[in-house]
Parts: sequence; C-alpha cells; structure tokens
Amino acid sequence: MDEDEHLLGEAEKIAVALGRMFPGLCEVVLHDLRDPAHAIRVVENNLSGRATGDPATELGLARIADPRYPDVVQNYPNRFPDGRPAKSTSIGIRNSRGDYIAALCLNLDVSVLSPVALTLAGLVATGTEHGAEPLETLRDRHARELRRAVEALAARRGGTPRSLGRDARRELVRQLREDGWFDSRDAAQAIADLLGVSRATVYNYTK
Repeated sequence: MDEDEHLLGEAEKIAVALGRMFPGLCEVVLHDLRDPAHAIRVVENNLSGRATGDPATELGLARIADPRYPDVVQNYPNRFPDGRPAKSTSIGIRNSRGDYIAALCLNLDVSVLSPVALTLAGLVATGTEHGAEPLETLRDRHARELRRAVEALAARRGGTPRSLGRDARRELVRQLREDGWFDSRDAAQAIADLLGVSRATVYNYTK
C-alpha cells in the first residue's frame, strides 16, 4: 500500500468515528482529492444527500489548484441542499511531499441547535428594569470578603492567588490566620479553593 492510500485509510477511520459520535447533527465527508470527479470516499451521518463517488466541492477544487490553500478552513457558514443552515470546517490532508490528497469536512446542522440556543437565552435572560446591580447576593458575604482579602494579599506579592509560588502562598495563609480569617468553619476549604491547593496544604501552611 502506498503512502497516499494509507493516509486515506486512516482518515476514513476518523471520518466514520466522528460521524457516529454526532448522529443526526454533524455530517462528516472524506474527499479523495486525487480524483476530483469522483472525490467523495466516505459520507458518514449523511445530511446533504450526497453519495460515495460524487465530485469534489468548490473548496476541494480550490485546494487541488493551489497548494498554498489553507490547511484548515474553520467554522465557515454553509447551507444544506434543502436550505438548512450549517457551520462547516474543512481540513486538508497532505502527504509527505506536501501535496493535498484528501479533505475531511464537517458540516454541523445548526438548525437543530438554534431552537435550543433561543430557549437557553430565554432562560438566562434577566429583566432590565432593575439595572445592572443585583438586588440580592446569592453568595455568603463572608465568602466575598475572604476572596477580596486573598486577592489583595496575592496582589501585594505580585500575582494572583493561583499563580503564587509555594513560599508566597505560605506567607499569604499565615497572614490570613493572623488577620482572623480562620475563625470561620469553612474558611480553610474556601482558601484552598482560591489558591488551587488542598485543604490539608492550607493547614500545613499555617504551621
């Protein structure tokens, strides 16, 4: 088996797997650009009505004509033959000589997702009559104040809570203990979450 055929065989496995992962939602097409008149080698999760042996698309022909054509064309608007909107990505596959031999194309049916997006937008929308400031805070006031204290102490040490080195974190925790922040029952876990370490590590820092 020559190199080109081997690459196409590997790409075929990827096309089938991707299509079967998103049934009814994403069409995956593998084009053999060595034979543009009969380019389509695989159509998995067929949404466009095309078949094996159908010709290459305009994008495929452009790749054949110009080896400088981009390897990946990502998230461009497209449309299925019946008018449904799609979002497409085309991935060019080159052999070791740098020649395009295939293209793996993904066509996502966004018409299926649009109603879901609208529903979610409605769920998360809030009224405008109260302005930008929330009428109430759903988090404990102590937690907010603790976060501000941790961020301020981290800033004095030239970083963010999670970017500090071990010694700086130890100094920060000891300062919090001196300032009385450990009086709260949940303070150690909250500080651990802010620093990105375990609760046991926070207690070790206090020693």
